[in-house]
Amino acid sequence: MQTFTELQFMLHHFAVAAGKVKMINRVGSSCEQVGWAFRAGWFALILTLALGGCSGSSSSSSTTITTTPPPGNPVGANLTQVSSDPFTVGPGQHATEVEPHMHANGNTLVAAFQTGRIGPGGSTDIGWATSTNGGTNWTHGFLPGLTSGEGSGPYDAASDPAVAYDARHGVWMIASLPISNTSQTAAVAVSRSMDGMTWQNPVSADPTSSSSDKNWIVCDSWAGSPYYGNCYLEWDQPPNDEISMSTSSDGGLTWGAATATANLAEGIGGQPLVQPNGTVVVPTEAFVRVGGAAATVMSAFVSSNGGASWTAPGMISNIQVHNDAGGIRSGPLPSAAVDGAGTVWVVWEDCRFRMSCSTNDLVYSTSTDGLNWSAVTRVPIDATTSTVDHFIPGIGIDPATSGAGAHVGLHYYYYPQSSCTEATCQLFVGYISSANGGSTWNAPVTLSGAMQMVWLPNSQNGLMVGDYVATVFTNGVPHGVFAVASASSGTTYGEAIYTGQGLTVTAAGRQSSSAGDKPLHKLSDKIEQEPPEKGVIPPSRRSRQRLGK
Repeated sequence: MQTFTELQFMLHHFAVAAGKVKMINRVGSSCEQVGWAFRAGWFALILTLALGGCSGSSSSSSTTITTTPPPGNPVGANLTQVSSDPFTVGPGQHATEVEPHMHANGNTLVAAFQTGRIGPGGSTDIGWATSTNGGTNWTHGFLPGLTSGEGSGPYDAASDPAVAYDARHGVWMIASLPISNTSQTAAVAVSRSMDGMTWQNPVSADPTSSSSDKNWIVCDSWAGSPYYGNCYLEWDQPPNDEISMSTSSDGGLTWGAATATANLAEGIGGQPLVQPNGTVVVPTEAFVRVGGAAATVMSAFVSSNGGASWTAPGMISNIQVHNDAGGIRSGPLPSAAVDGAGTVWVVWEDCRFRMSCSTNDLVYSTSTDGLNWSAVTRVPIDATTSTVDHFIPGIGIDPATSGAGAHVGLHYYYYPQSSCTEATCQLFVGYISSANGGSTWNAPVTLSGAMQMVWLPNSQNGLMVGDYVATVFTNGVPHGVFAVASASSGTTYGEAIYTGQGLTVTAAGRQSSSAGDKPLHKLSDKIEQEPPEKGVIPPSRRSRQRLGK
């Protein structure tokens, strides 16, 4: 197996922390030279210590080793491709697959993702990939009855796939956002399967919705819960992004009326989770007013009655973000997971631990009830003095673990050098884990080689790998899904969905902690409310629909 070893990764981050990503040797008490070598479609970090003839004088001239490394194949033997884009129909950008989510039950993993990304919004169809043997082998296909691009559906595009499993009814579900250029669509389309392989045509949730964005789905699969078998959808309704929830108690065949929170809260990116007692906790990026001024905060709202009603969101934390460079589509959307005892974790990108908000860490907060949240804590992927920028996290927790023994896995993207441009940014996929509920963390692992921004398809909000990735566990083993892009061939891209092999959570080797880290400031770049994936029905038409209800 060809992998990026822990030593190579540590040297890579040493180079980043020393400010040598651009391969310029800074002068000090030694003459360290850092260079990249590309071989067999992979890369290795070479660290050469040239001590002879060096002095500690700050007036010594610097030595340029090389500039931007030559492009290589970012896909190593440690990655398994689970799907690819077979479509050629316009207006999709082919071959592209982006924005994967995944869920696990037993040995079965089901992933879903956009296939054939369409620039203004959505994709040619939603793809799926399923493994029934813990990620060793994969079967993939594309949802029927959803899009005209696939050939059997009514919609022009689909977006925002999320996966859930209803243990009571034995049903897999993929929720997606249907998009039409000419007609009204449901808020969410839910595709069902009994085995994760054969998918039925979708059913509609809130078919008279004026618009919708950023949907998510979860099912209550805790056998002891009073609401065992309930499934919950979340989405927001542009243009004001009012949050809506809907509940199903029959395996996703039918969905209840859209229900707002107690205060008609507005926000985006909510990810509902269910605790063992049946309480549903929904972390979300919320739009509020603080001191009369508009603000975006991380918050959560709760239902303790099976989705009959929802509280007003309570604040988890303010958000302080460094806008990621290179024109990439990203932002501080939450990624959330629940451990085996019901503790909810929320992760997002944030710059509060970095001087002058110069780059983002991944940070998290936890709660046992969805109402009271811990202080924001940094994931110690690298030193707070490094130039690394981390974003688009996907957290997973082994459901057989909890509390101080929780096994936590986290996939994410990063730039080694946050101060870069679309022409110079180098994009990587990373993974880090904790075997003790976040007390300490294993050394991070780099899963992909460097990707160039020109290899990524366009979207209405920037160059795209996705708004989210995912981490899940089967029998104690972590699995992720993420998009990796290779060099384009003419107008055809080279972006597909992959999973990493050989990952672990077991504590081993060097352990890192952020216990002593403190926020440094209250700075933040402006958090933009980005255009939604689909448009909004004109007000006059909306009024007629409401009168007809």
